[in-house]
Amino acid sequence: MGVVRLANPLKAGDLLVASRQIDEGIFHESVVYLIDVAFDGVLGVIVNEPCTPGTLRRQLPGWVHLTTPPQDLFLGGPMSPSGAICLARVQRSSEEPPGWRRVQGMTGLLHLDTPTELVEGAFTDIRIFAGYAEWGPGQLEAELIRGDWIRAIAHPEDVFSSKPRGLWRAVLHRQNGAAAMLATATDTPALN
Repeated sequence: MGVVRLANPLKAGDLLVASRQIDEGIFHESVVYLIDVAFDGVLGVIVNEPCTPGTLRRQLPGWVHLTTPPQDLFLGGPMSPSGAICLARVQRSSEEPPGWRRVQGMTGLLHLDTPTELVEGAFTDIRIFAGYAEWGPGQLEAELIRGDWIRAIAHPEDVFSSKPRGLWRAVLHRQNGAAAMLATATDTPALN
């Protein structure tokens, strides 16, 4: 089987919203922000799954005061769960602070080895994720065609939402057609 291609190719900065076809596991009702789309695969982080409260304070105590509420570590995905990925939004679009690489717009990856004194004041939002999601060549495209995911345009506040647990419904609600209807669906199909 050849590599699956979409008419409208994926790009870094896209959002993926889990459809009801993903009815269990780590991706159930997840919203994934794509951080890298390349020929050899796609990487992203789940942006709506905070870890147990206090996890960030235990793991990276020097970063807690810099992060956007809720100030905790988020579960980014099943790959490398002991590793951390940091997303940050710059104060001004013309700036590229040390340790930061643009993903899309004013949002980018921030290296956690960057001294925190260089980080303070350079960013409007910071969020840290444990692990990430990864798809091999053509894998995510096939999942999209099968209907596992709904593509959405990311709004800046999605990645750094103060109400991450409500993000799945909020992103679906602003879509058109059947995707918007999912936002009001219950977990009991007979009631929908």
